[in-house]
This record gives sequence, C-alpha cells and structure tokens, in this order.
Amino acid sequence: MKILHLLASVDPRAGGPVEGVRRSGVAMQEAGHEIEVATCDAPGDAHLAAFPFPVHAFGPTSSRYSYSKRLAPWLAANAKQYDAVIVHGLWQYHGFAAWKALRKSEVPYYVYAHGMLDPWFKEAYPLKHLKKWLYWPWAEYRVLRDARAVIFTTEEERTRAAQSFWLYRVRERIVPFGTTVPKVDAESVRETFLRAIPSLRGKRIVLFLGRVHAKKGCDLLIDAFARVAGRDQSLHLVIAGPDETGWMTSLRAQAQAAGIEDRMSLPGMLQGDLKWGAFHASDVFVLPSHQENFGVAVAEALGCGLPALISDKVNVWREIQADGAGIVASDTVEGTEKSLLHWLDLDDYARPAMRMQATRTFNSRFRIETMVAALTALLESKGAADGTRERNPLSPLREPAREGR
Repeated sequence: MKILHLLASVDPRAGGPVEGVRRSGVAMQEAGHEIEVATCDAPGDAHLAAFPFPVHAFGPTSSRYSYSKRLAPWLAANAKQYDAVIVHGLWQYHGFAAWKALRKSEVPYYVYAHGMLDPWFKEAYPLKHLKKWLYWPWAEYRVLRDARAVIFTTEEERTRAAQSFWLYRVRERIVPFGTTVPKVDAESVRETFLRAIPSLRGKRIVLFLGRVHAKKGCDLLIDAFARVAGRDQSLHLVIAGPDETGWMTSLRAQAQAAGIEDRMSLPGMLQGDLKWGAFHASDVFVLPSHQENFGVAVAEALGCGLPALISDKVNVWREIQADGAGIVASDTVEGTEKSLLHWLDLDDYARPAMRMQATRTFNSRFRIETMVAALTALLESKGAADGTRERNPLSPLREPAREGR
C-alpha cells in the first residue's frame, strides 16, 4: 500500500504523534509499504530534511491552527496516488483539509485522535473548550463523522472520547500503539549521557522525559520528590524535554522554594544517544500526567528496563498495573509521593524483578510489530466498521456492536 500521513508539523518538539509516525512509518516501510507525509511546515524548515520519508510541505503558516490554502487542493488533485490517508491529531487545519478534499473521494481517510478528545481538556481549560465548541459542529465533528475510521490506541481512550461533546458520531477502531527501542550498547550511551551531565554520575536518577507541559504533572513531581528526597541523598530528579510554554522558569522557582534546586536537572530536549543514555542511566521513570493518551516515553522506558511510575490518567495504566511493570497512583502530589515511596521501599529482590517485568511488558504489549499488524489489517479492510458510537440532540449514547456478542 501507498500511505499518506497528514500532520500539522513534523517538528520533533511536537511530541508523540510525530515520533509515532516516524517509528510506525519505518516499520511499515520495512514491511513493503510506501510512506509519504504532508504537513503545514515551511519547505525550508530544518527538521524536514531529517524526517525519513518524502515530505510535502505547504507552509509557512501564521498561527497554531496551521491554515494552508494550498493543502486541500493538493490533496484533491493527488489523493488517487494513495491507498489511504491518515490524519494525525485534531483542532488544526490539516484535518479539515482532508475532509474538504476527501469526503466524497474513493480514497479513504482515517483519523488518529491521539488523546485530543479526552474530557480532561474540557475540565482544565473551560474557555478553550468553549472555543472548540464553536468550531466543533461545522468542522471537527464532520472530520470525524466522515472518516472511514477514527483510531484510538486503548479502550480507555475510546471510552473517554465520547465524554467531551454531545454531538458525537464516529466509526471507532482500536489499534494498539507500538514503538521501537533501538539496539544500543547500554553502557556506551549511558556514558555519553553522564559525560554530557557529569553532575549526575553516581546518582540514583528519577527521570521524567517528555514535553514540559502543565498536563504532564511536572509540578506534582517536583513537590513529591521534595517530600521523599531525604530518604536517600543520592536521589536526583531529571526533567528532560522541550519547553513549549515557558514553564521551566516556574519549575526552577518551585524547586528552589522546596529546597531541592541542587537535586534537580533540567537539560532540555534530549535526542539520539543522549535520550537513550538518559533511560539507561536512570533508576526509574515517572509520568504523573493529568492526561496521556498513550505516552511513547512510557513504552520506551519499559523497553529499556525502567519501571514506570505513572498516574491513573495515563491510558495504559491498567496494563502497567496488571503486569507489575511499575506503580500506579492518582495525578496528585500525594499520589506521586506514594508511588515514589512504594518504589523506594522495594527490596533487593523486588526492584530488579520489576525492571525485568518492564522489559517483558514492552515486548508483549508495546512493540511496533503489534501496531503495524493491526494498522495494516484496518487499512486493508478499508476500515470495515464494527459499529458507530453516536450522541446527538435527539438520541442517547449508543455503544457500538461488538463482534462475537
């Protein structure tokens, strides 16, 4: 198959969706499929050259909505070259462009929601939600309604998605997310990371790696870490990732007020050997997020043998808890503290056992091959639906029919 992915941008700072396309695309390419990408990036943007597939760039754009007047006409003119078009994410123009160009086309388009229908956003940002409601009926609702399928990565995500907007009608399919962990010399990349930040040598590193954003709960982690830091003077908190909103200054001030400024490092975004070195140099991975569709970094941490201390708002929490590959608690300071204390109290048998289970969980649940098989089956079936889920002013929520029931 020849597949076109649509994203607002392939800038790696955009987080999980970009990395997901990169990893899954490479795996599907190795399976014999042809992958291309269309974005609203400017053609001269530096990150385009590093992306592993041909990229059609229709920017520059002047706002976060990423409107490009050239995208929809290009899709309409070129769609027949592709067997499927996959839209990644909501609330930006590339999805509406796909609807305009393809809703009456023989070429099916699919939408990965990437957690962007989670009701947490409604609760956390009510004014933004009101603005989305103004946009929803004439744009995003139609994009999802007319997609051949809307793809969720977990049952948890699918269930929560219908709680944000009462006007809701989609063909739902679940495709488990997967990723890859490169085969690296663990000791070599660990040493590369420690040479870059020599103050971490000899420390027990508590690692957060991801976008530094309010929804990720970094502030909870700082306060929780401050409460447990006295248990072991070698404990050191690392919060690594791009800062899109200028939150780092506030986090530094928070750490200073908590008395742990010398026990926290904020190295910014880590890539390549530095990123994998951070995983292999650390003792535990922590993500106390208020909302997380999947959490690519969670899977990557597990793949490197790191236990994951996550909140019950990370949509893979049930799997982590069931397997014993980490510890789950609420997305509060108290919940995060509880997870850290539980981990610190593990004995010399339980601690390495949890690390081994982390690797087993990655191999059994989150490998890229699982995702590729499920996504390929969906695309080859043309999104053959097992039902719809509907909510509108005249009808109640109806659960989709389930095969075998």
